[in-house]
Amino acid sequence: MTEVLSFSGVSLRRGDKLLLESVDLTVFDTDRWVILGPNGAGKTTLLEIAAGRMHPTAGEVNILGERLGSVDVFELRPRIGLASASLAARIPPHETVRDAVVTASYAVTGRWNENYDDVDESRAADLLAAFGVAELSERTYGTLSDGEKKRVQIARSLMTDPELLLLDEPAAGLDLGGREELIAALAEIMQDKFAPVVFMVTHHVEEIPPGITHALLLRDAQIVAAGAVNDVLTAENLTATFGVELTVSQEEGRFTARAKVN
Repeated sequence: MTEVLSFSGVSLRRGDKLLLESVDLTVFDTDRWVILGPNGAGKTTLLEIAAGRMHPTAGEVNILGERLGSVDVFELRPRIGLASASLAARIPPHETVRDAVVTASYAVTGRWNENYDDVDESRAADLLAAFGVAELSERTYGTLSDGEKKRVQIARSLMTDPELLLLDEPAAGLDLGGREELIAALAEIMQDKFAPVVFMVTHHVEEIPPGITHALLLRDAQIVAAGAVNDVLTAENLTATFGVELTVSQEEGRFTARAKVN
């Protein structure tokens, strides 16, 4: 196994607020991780650091063999696929869907003076087709539904054939049908042995696709539990994470959590 991502004593403070505290984590090339926790737990902060878009105030982060703080992040970022609300907000609403995907080749949003060859255009078209939105390629991004935008964002995140794929709440805001279609598409990625390492944030265990191998639970900027998914996603750990007494069940690789009824 090859180490892909590591956090050692990582903390991040903004003013008086501690966003992450003393996080230790190692991710290997065969791993598929999910990160869960309540609002404000530090999930997105952790993902932004893993993407090389934030720097910790303490500790050491290594991404794809490079130490954060001593590597040119603009060279590192094309090796990392990212789909997040903050990145999606930077995609110009007038941008065509095709361009919203192909611009990931340069890790930019908004097509300007870059040159893309036929291989780039072909890959963008193939990814849009893989996520069922090929017919939208000439539409402008701002006219898409939430579900369509999510599919385009994930297609974009895979444009550079990344070694590390970071997904921040990919199913947020989707209706039941859209969520299930997206989870099925993600499950295909998770179960492909040639797929990148996946690091996925969600609030809900029901959104975890089959193929996830590891789970990380965060509360109040600290790790509650981390490790093999079946060992971590227990009623005891999830109760400690979310502050509500929960029961957990699993069927055909999918998890469900509910408040315990006394």
